[in-house]
Amino acid sequence: MASRWVRLQAVAVSGSSAEGLMLAALPLLAVSITTDPREVSLVNIAGQAPWLLLSLFAGVLIDRVRRTTVLAWAYAVQAGAAVLLAAVASAHLLTLPVLLLVAFVVTSAQVLGDGASGALVPELVEPDRLAHANARLTVIDQGVVRFVVPPLTGFLIAFAAGSPAWLAAGCALVALLLARRIPSQSVVAATTHPLRDLSGGLRHLVRTPLLRSITINVALGSFAASAGSSMFVLYATQVLHVGSVGYGLLLACLAVGWVVSSFVVQKVVDRLGYSWSMRFAQSFGAVADLLIAVVPPWPPLVGLVLVSLTASVLIWNVCSQSSRQRFTPAPLLGRVLTSHRALAWGLTPLGALAGGLVAAHWGLRAVWVMGAAVQAVSAVLVWVQLSPAAFRRTEELAAAGT
Repeated sequence: MASRWVRLQAVAVSGSSAEGLMLAALPLLAVSITTDPREVSLVNIAGQAPWLLLSLFAGVLIDRVRRTTVLAWAYAVQAGAAVLLAAVASAHLLTLPVLLLVAFVVTSAQVLGDGASGALVPELVEPDRLAHANARLTVIDQGVVRFVVPPLTGFLIAFAAGSPAWLAAGCALVALLLARRIPSQSVVAATTHPLRDLSGGLRHLVRTPLLRSITINVALGSFAASAGSSMFVLYATQVLHVGSVGYGLLLACLAVGWVVSSFVVQKVVDRLGYSWSMRFAQSFGAVADLLIAVVPPWPPLVGLVLVSLTASVLIWNVCSQSSRQRFTPAPLLGRVLTSHRALAWGLTPLGALAGGLVAAHWGLRAVWVMGAAVQAVSAVLVWVQLSPAAFRRTEELAAAGT
């Protein structure tokens, strides 16, 4: 089991490097075509739409097909998208529609890959190590590789527009080969209609009060985060007045928060419990958005806020993902994980659209004022709904098999 867990981490390093290169390159390439906030936000909308459109169907696939096979398929799709972007950018034929297509395909692959990876974790680690394992994968995905990849992307684009995508294609192919070497449990052949399977995972998520509450609050947070991330490249270049390299370094500050908090997240969760960890993490999310809106335009200060923000986000994400893994039967896990993403991340395209509209009418800082208001509403709901008693009741129901 230990060797399979190490291999999954290796897959995460290669695959997240590919995703990081593509996700950091797309907004920079978009700004090279247009600086209209509404048009720039379209890239983010296209990149977030698959979470809403494809997640439920991806969950059915993950629960019907061997999960490492799905993981390999995801990286094959990602490699194809990277090759397309690299070829078009290298030939100086880059257009906004091409960026929209690539953004949609890259995230479609991510929907499959993240769902399959999350469903694999309980197969590879013990239940009491779920928080540690999820923190490790999150740090790999959002931390270590993104600490190197965003500034690297800025340098690569300055050298040649297509170079980040060529490197991403290579990383995705490595992840594909590594994923094929991880043995996983075979899946019992399904005898029910796919739509019935789809509804099964959705029902479990909606009918479990704790999981439903987590999903609602992630949806609110995703809306606010998407509004900010869709405009962050413009905030960095027009408010903070940094170039592509400075933009990459600010994204690296996000990674520092993941890395630093990864060393303490298991201790925090063990000491405070899931309920209090999530309450404090969500409350700080609202404060951080407000700080970005009001602090002076000094990049180091903004970078410090970003470090603190992502530290709290990691704690929330670990507790959120581990809760779904703890309180979901194994045959339903793929569908529950992707149903959560469909419902929770389905608002991200609307968040990106709202960010573009707010920035166009009231300025870039207003985007984070809106985000702080949404995060504050979510924080109130978290304090009310995700109490220690709510977690105890869910544990008792899960132990009873209901």
